[in-house]
Amino acid sequence: MLIRRKPVILKFYYPYSITIHLNFAMGKTAVIIGAGPAGLTAAYELVKRTDIRPVIIELTNDIGGISKTIVHNGNRMDIGGHRFFSKSDIVMKWWQEILPVQGADSKDDLLTEITYRKKQTQVKLSPGGPDPEKTDRVMLIRSRLSRVFFLKKFFDYPITLNFKTLSNLGIIRIIKIFFTYIWVKIFPVRNVRSLEDFFTSRFGSELYKTFFRDYTEKVWGVPCREIAADWGAQRIKELSVSQALLHALRSIFRNESSIDQKNTVTSLIEKFMYPKLGPGQMWETVAGMIKERGGKIIMNSSVVVINTRGDQVTEIVYQDNTTGERTRISGEYFFSSMPVKDLVRAMGDKVPSSVRNVSEGLQYRDFITVGLLLNKLKIKNETRIPTLNDLVPDNWIYIQERDVKVGRMQIFNNWSPYLVADISKAWIGLEYFCNEGDQLWEMKDGDFINFAIRELDSIEVIDKEDVIDSVLIRMPKTYPAYFGTYSRFNVIREYTDTLENLFLIGRNGMHKYNNQDHSMLTAITAVNNIITGEKSKDNIWSINTEDDYQEEK
Repeated sequence: MLIRRKPVILKFYYPYSITIHLNFAMGKTAVIIGAGPAGLTAAYELVKRTDIRPVIIELTNDIGGISKTIVHNGNRMDIGGHRFFSKSDIVMKWWQEILPVQGADSKDDLLTEITYRKKQTQVKLSPGGPDPEKTDRVMLIRSRLSRVFFLKKFFDYPITLNFKTLSNLGIIRIIKIFFTYIWVKIFPVRNVRSLEDFFTSRFGSELYKTFFRDYTEKVWGVPCREIAADWGAQRIKELSVSQALLHALRSIFRNESSIDQKNTVTSLIEKFMYPKLGPGQMWETVAGMIKERGGKIIMNSSVVVINTRGDQVTEIVYQDNTTGERTRISGEYFFSSMPVKDLVRAMGDKVPSSVRNVSEGLQYRDFITVGLLLNKLKIKNETRIPTLNDLVPDNWIYIQERDVKVGRMQIFNNWSPYLVADISKAWIGLEYFCNEGDQLWEMKDGDFINFAIRELDSIEVIDKEDVIDSVLIRMPKTYPAYFGTYSRFNVIREYTDTLENLFLIGRNGMHKYNNQDHSMLTAITAVNNIITGEKSKDNIWSINTEDDYQEEK
């Protein structure tokens, strides 16, 4: 029987204010750094499957990490766009356990059926599932569409060799694409070391230069030849010209209505689940369930010290970001989804200099989203897909135009109609990739928003007079980079793996470009290891390196 007693609290004020919590409970404690998908999944698994009490330390005042939902004047923003889809049955069932799949049409389905009377629901609804018009706790089923905007024209993504693509590109570029693709198939790239090598070997040099190079260099801020091929291997490992053509042929004869889509490369999925009120709804719900079962979440606090003894982490010290007060927590298990560079710094001088050197050389790419509310978009829906107000049907659009810095545009209406307070308006997010401290990052909010509006106006996506409202969100360390000292990351892993009760999980926690399903699986696997007594962490690090996991551009 688990007995919990009130902890003894001792306070010291020199050399800095610090509170020491001495927990005399007979149960064990897991300290989890970060309340993103990885940290919350670990905590939920612990309260559900063990007697271990999780205590989560979150840097910000928000739940969900990059998977949070921002609310601005009644309109909701998804930072980065999060499709709830996974090749893993474990993750798919996990999500549906928290938010059940809709059993009735959502708002835009109902309203478009009024306009398009021949429209049929394109997905299977869950028998007896919740009605999104009557309850918020529901997972919607949404259709996936992403396209590339290039030469002020739309191209399918992944690229398909249909008449529209051929006419948009022109005969000369098409000939170059064809012959460079055939060339690389006959004379393949022998040593695939850089991302440029990866793309060229997969698609040929001309297709790479046309559709991959400029966007990828917007994302990372460095040439593709300086980025390790690992990024391509993780994100689009099974996508190729032959896969895209095969998928197109299959689509002619088969319409897969199951949400599982197990035989489809993730870049080609046609449907995905999505929480009614955005991704943050999933993680806010999970956080509530964790607290209901005895877990604790400490917000707005930075982990500043991590103490170790031998092969064990013994305690952490966190600092309240408002008051500056420091608190010490001991535990039996420690999970970290904080950036690896910050983790190693918090460990102090006990860390070997070779590990610290690699850690200090790790690099990150930061992210800015500008939300714009508009009366309408200038680009028109020229597809056969019916949408409310005839809005373009894309979830997001890759902006391939070379004369603007915006990398991607989300249309939040198409993720969920419930993200928009007034369904007659267009609610979009413009995504910029930058480095903390650079010119974009340091630009004042108002100046940046005006800059973003001018960019979209210049490529004829919007008319600037149609802008009604705007907001700007900055997200540091969004993408762990595959350059800098990344090639020597094994030095850090070998050291942290020697700490038996420390588990690195999630995207920043492992310095791997994990999606939220991969991050969740690292947490679930770590908890499994605790339960089974497995000492090796190889199974955690293998997540998102096996053939079952792929993602999109």
